[in-house]
Amino acid sequence: MFVGIVWKKILNEKCWSKKSLKKRRKLQQTCQPFVSSKANCPMSKISSEALTESIAALLKNTNEEKKRPFTQTIELQFGLKNYDPNKEKRFNASVVLPYVPRNKFNICVIGTETDVAASKAANSGGMTQDDLKLLNKDKKKVKKLAASYHAFLASASLIRQIPRLIGPGLSKAGKFPAVINTNDSVADKIDEQKATVKFQLKSKKSLCLAVAVANVDMTPAQIQENIVLAINFFVSLLPKNWQQVKRIHMHATMGPSFKIFGM
Repeated sequence: MFVGIVWKKILNEKCWSKKSLKKRRKLQQTCQPFVSSKANCPMSKISSEALTESIAALLKNTNEEKKRPFTQTIELQFGLKNYDPNKEKRFNASVVLPYVPRNKFNICVIGTETDVAASKAANSGGMTQDDLKLLNKDKKKVKKLAASYHAFLASASLIRQIPRLIGPGLSKAGKFPAVINTNDSVADKIDEQKATVKFQLKSKKSLCLAVAVANVDMTPAQIQENIVLAINFFVSLLPKNWQQVKRIHMHATMGPSFKIFGM
């Protein structure tokens, strides 16, 4: 029971919405002995040795045999079974990984002049309330804005005004901003957002899901840590946990797939 409570505290996004990324990582490291036990941890379904070998084979293929002139992203591909999206509650949840999985992840801060300045200082985009008014609720301009960034953050004082200023465009794109509270560090929130991955089925008929969890420039240990956390979190979202996981594969952007679990 204690293990379950600790794991839930680590992974619950709402529980950590006001905490910095450093504090979250510190608690994850503190609680790691409890969540990595083979007797209790969901990852006991996957051999640690087999996962290590798969990661080594993937890195050999991408960094030695077929090296590309760009940094390839590593994705996890999940296949479900005994899961009916029409009858069972569809999940839509996010988790912060220990390491940023994608180097090129563009974030835009919508907020006060202070927050926008801090965002630009961190090499991210920024828009003030006046900038949003210039869009004039033009659907094409809002759609272009949503496509220009991977994710958005917004100051607490402005976040409720966004639908009124530009309409529902960001929500429809699945990119409605996460909040930056008054006491939050903008730089820390940007780092946290870059390390956040979202788990959501694309449609009611889909039983497959792909999530970017790492890149080939990371060390094998960093890749494995991200993969373990991502898989554990995903399995915890399913009503029957591992009984509803058909298979899990891992692959780089331009590389072959490596089976981690299932047929």
